[in-house]
Amino acid sequence: MASWLLGRSSRILIHQHHHLHKKYLPFLLGPFLNHNNSSCSSFPSTEPFRCRDAFPGKNSSPTLFRFSRHESTQAEAQLELEQDVATEDEPNQVIDFPGGKVGFTSEMRFISESPEKRVPCYRVLDDNGEIVKYSNYVQVSKEMGVKMYSDMVTLQTMDNIFYEVQRQGRISFYLTQMGEEAVNIASAAALAPDDIILLQYREPGVLLWRGFTLQQFVHQCFGNTHDFGKGRQMPIHYGSNQHNYFTVSSPIATQLPQAVGAAYSLKMDGKSACAVTFCGDGATSEGDFHAAMNFAAVMEAPVVFICRNNGWAISSHC
Repeated sequence: MASWLLGRSSRILIHQHHHLHKKYLPFLLGPFLNHNNSSCSSFPSTEPFRCRDAFPGKNSSPTLFRFSRHESTQAEAQLELEQDVATEDEPNQVIDFPGGKVGFTSEMRFISESPEKRVPCYRVLDDNGEIVKYSNYVQVSKEMGVKMYSDMVTLQTMDNIFYEVQRQGRISFYLTQMGEEAVNIASAAALAPDDIILLQYREPGVLLWRGFTLQQFVHQCFGNTHDFGKGRQMPIHYGSNQHNYFTVSSPIATQLPQAVGAAYSLKMDGKSACAVTFCGDGATSEGDFHAAMNFAAVMEAPVVFICRNNGWAISSHC
């Protein structure tokens, strides 16, 4: 479902890109952006582009970026498992996932033990946008669907602008959510406002869904006097008490045991809310991940772990 939504959004963005760019660019940057001196121009979401390295001044060699993920370096070592790929919906369809190929399934179920075959990828819509037969899904209202789609497009547009701004050296740091817009927005839409969120740094869409304004994102990234953190945090380290959104911290996986502790406090207070925390696949190699899992199981804490196998793992040994 996520892959289909993002595929559709990329096609629509090609037609709406100039309209959205004109709409958000003056609002986000005002006098800060100068296209004539820009080191990296706007780009359609389906094309590769060249720009400078993430930290301006350290290396001026051009780097080619694409939205497609690179194949895992460990995939060859796991080729023997590919013959066991099982696609329950259509036997001939698989997805080339980081670490190897997996099949699809339209059935959502808990897995209580390590399976012999790869865990299939759950989906509701096929590649043509049609509902997969026998899918178990919840129909959302038209208003909800439009807001979800609108927020995904807004998130991607904001990403494009801030990414260019960071490459120009106007802010010191930025990480994008490209390819993870649906994970951000869909998970946020399923939660209640009282649920506590502990993030990594690729989930600003959750904060956007909860009402954090574009201007507030700008304040934080530029670290000005209107920033809730008063400029004491790096860019993209958002936080908002009003939206039950804990401030992002840089160290990988530290938010996981903290989320369990927050969830246990909710349980002790007798509240019906839960804590939700996000991490990438690389975070599972950290000790914090295993400590959090044990802590949550022993204390039976109302916590939800959302792990995204995005293939990055740039900050951990895995």
